[in-house]
Formats: sequence, C-alpha cells, structure tokens
Amino acid sequence: MKYQITIGLLIICLFSTSCSKEFLNKTDPTRIGTELFFKDQVQVDQAVNGVYGQLQRITNISYIFKEMMSDNTTFDLNPLDRGGAAGWEAFEFSTVNSGNGEISNLWNLYYSVMYNVNNTLGKLPNSEITDESKKQTEGELKFLRALLYFDLVRYWGDVVVVTKTLETPNEAFAQLRVPQAQVYTQIESDLKDAIASMPAKQPAAKLGRATKGSAISLLGEVYLTQKKYTEAVSTLNGILPLGYSLMPSYADVFDPNKKNNVESVFEIQYQGGNDLGEQSNFMYIFAPRLSGAAITGYASVVPSGRNIPTNDMIAAYEAGDLRKDVSLKTSYTATNGTVVPIPYVTKYKHAHTIAGRTDDNWPVIRYADVLLMLAEAINEATGPTAEAFNYLNRVRMRAGLLPLSGLDQTAFRTAVLQERRVELAFENHRWFDLKRTKTGAELVAFMNAHGAREKANPTVSRGGVAFNAQDYIYSENEVLLPIPAPQILINDKLTQNQGY
Repeated sequence: MKYQITIGLLIICLFSTSCSKEFLNKTDPTRIGTELFFKDQVQVDQAVNGVYGQLQRITNISYIFKEMMSDNTTFDLNPLDRGGAAGWEAFEFSTVNSGNGEISNLWNLYYSVMYNVNNTLGKLPNSEITDESKKQTEGELKFLRALLYFDLVRYWGDVVVVTKTLETPNEAFAQLRVPQAQVYTQIESDLKDAIASMPAKQPAAKLGRATKGSAISLLGEVYLTQKKYTEAVSTLNGILPLGYSLMPSYADVFDPNKKNNVESVFEIQYQGGNDLGEQSNFMYIFAPRLSGAAITGYASVVPSGRNIPTNDMIAAYEAGDLRKDVSLKTSYTATNGTVVPIPYVTKYKHAHTIAGRTDDNWPVIRYADVLLMLAEAINEATGPTAEAFNYLNRVRMRAGLLPLSGLDQTAFRTAVLQERRVELAFENHRWFDLKRTKTGAELVAFMNAHGAREKANPTVSRGGVAFNAQDYIYSENEVLLPIPAPQILINDKLTQNQGY
C-alpha cells in the first residue's frame, strides 16, 4: 500500500486491532487495483487526466491566496454572518494563523495532487505504452509537479519535497522541510526534463494539456522569481518561435467559445452545461452577495460576494484602457432597477445553460504574461532596450493605450508591474508579483498603506460592522503562510515559519 504525507484513516486502520490483516488483503473484484492499472495507453491517459482534474479543486480557491491577500480584491461583507471571519476572511485582513482551516485545506490539496503525480510517474516504467508516449507523459507530469512546487515554495518557503511514492508510514513521518534553494533546484530539473520531452502542440484529443511552451514559460517565471534574469531572458525567448500570439480582442481571451486559443499557454479546463461535475462557477463566487439573478441570471444559486475589486484596483486603469470594462464593473443593476454601487469581476461572466455551472476555463499562463515577463527580465538584466519596450507596448496597444518610451530602468520596472496588474487582473498573479518585486519590508509598507486606505474608505459598505484592531496590520513574517498546525501535530519534525 502507498501513503501520502497527510496521514488519514488508512493509517489509523493499519494500527487498529479492529482492522485485521485478512480484511486489508481483500480486493473488490469489480475494480482494477493499482498494481493492474497503468498498463495501456487508455489507462495511463485516464490517470494523467485525473491529475489535471485535481487542479480544478486548487484553482477553485486560489483567488483567496493570490488575489484577496493582495491589494487587488476584497469581499462583500455579510454583517449577519461572521462565519468566515476565522477562515477565508483572514486572508483579506492579514489575520491568518496556523490553525486556519483554509491553510490546511490548501496544503492537503497540493500534496494530494503531488501523490498522484508521483504515483503515476512510478508506474510509467512498467506500462505497456510506447517509449515515446512514456517520455511525453513523464514530461507532462514533471511540469505539473513543478507547477505545484512553485506555488508551494512561494506560499510557505521551505517545504517538504517528495518525488516518489512512499512505501511505509515511517517514511511519511520522517519527511522534513527542505531549504527553498533545494525546492527550486527540483523545480528547474523537472521543467528542463519537461521541455525536452513535451510536444509544441497537443493533438486535438488532448487539447488543454501542457505543452513545451507551458514548461518554457513556467521555467522563465521560476528564473525571474529567483532574480536569475539572464536565464529568464534566454529561456522565455524559446517560446517566441512556437506560434503563440495575442488575441485581437482582450475579451476573446476569456470567451468560453474560444478556449485554448492562440494566446493560451496553459489553462485549467472546465466544462459546464452538463451533469459531469467538471463545471466552473467563478461568476457566482465573485458576484456581489445580494445580487441574486441580476448578474448570474439564476436566482436559485446565491452569490458569494468574494474577490470584489478594490478601490485601488479600479483606479489602476488608465483612461481609455479597453481591459477595464472586460475585467470589472463598478456597480450592478438589481432586478428591481436599482443601481447598487458594489464592484464585481466580469472577466468570467458568460452566458451558461445550467444554474451554477459555468463553462469558463481559468488562465494560468498567457502569451501576454510571457511578453511582460520578457520585458521585465530584459530590463532587469540590461536596462530597457528597444526589445523590452516592444514586448511591453504590444500588450498596451492591444488594450487601446499609447506605447511607452524614454523610461529609465526604474520607471520601466514600475511600468511593467503596473501593466501586469491590469492585464492579468483577477488571474491569480498579483500576490506573487508583489512578493517577487518587493523586499519584505517594502511589501509590508505597501500592504499597510493599502490597508489604511481600505479602513478609511472601504470598497464595500460593512453594514455597521467595525474593523478589528488587527485588521490590515501586516508584519514581515506574513510574507509566508504558516505551516498548518495539524501537519505539525502529525509530524513533529516539521518546523513552523517564524512569527506564527
């Protein structure tokens, strides 16, 4: 039997006198065991698709940690229900502690997917698929593992690195956090292997799965995050000949009828309009709490009022920026005709046929993102060259804005970060962009200033609920999340991040 880092009921059963060895050895004749699975191409594809499918659960909650923790979004507070105060609301107000349930859920989701990545990788050598298919499948799985660890190391710093399926509970209990540098070494190794073995394009039957361009782009961002600017430039240049381009219209990028388009480098796949359970529902999560059917079109599903664009975010758009109207609205008209001044995200607002089941994919890497990363890396490596301006201005001009010129390195750095904010708004980039481009002290000062503005002029009315004294008070330790308290109880060899 195989075990994950999070030790659950299976291990309890192993050590319980009520669970006999004979009981554990019994198999269900109607099911294929793991020792018999992974044999042919159909089974291997099913396993890999299952891993991709697990990314939906992570993506469904990522806005809490990557947007609401930043200055981009807040939430529509419910004065009659404070049940979320100790959970997801804490990420908006910077009151997170190690006992937060959202932290535990996030950690468990990542390592659950990691288990299935490693398990499938371990089964590949004995499968009966072609060597070419094995190589490509291994590349995809290593890309996914790198994607997971890249998030983990940016969330928590030092993390547990597991690259094979553990055979015994003792191995799980012996796992330790490793230094960030070691995590990045593993990420880089996986992505280099992925680049060498993945196709530039997937066949129609596998559209939406990762490609060589996905791995190149992610490795470029990994280098950029580590301030390896020369490596970032040379790596990201590798995507230029692969046929990607900007969509003519910014709105088309997010149109469910144009999924996996020429601008898409990697996106999380969803499917609405049926009962298969693969739907997205971002529109409902992001619509104001009391908007009912006014935004979604269906009164039977109550919106959550989360990820509401902040006053700061709304003000970030230049006059004439075509992206603003695609990305957000500053109010909505209720079904009774009243205009309600609560902003909301419209980037994922599209017609759908079943209440609560939208068809929107979630963009992870877009070509516009790659162009802006290239512009940033070139500027940091050599200063703002004509090439760097070209990449930046291609994104701006698609948005209907005039090109920039004549900026020095510092001004160009500011311009790129600003452009990333509005181009990639509500796509889960902002928090990590802030972490990458600011020192710990700078980030604390930046977020405290944002918090002060929110307290003085809340984006959404709080219905008479006063701010807590600790709301929006940031300290440098909060650049990293706390290790979930249950994980330290399970494995007392794990250490806690400083300040928690």
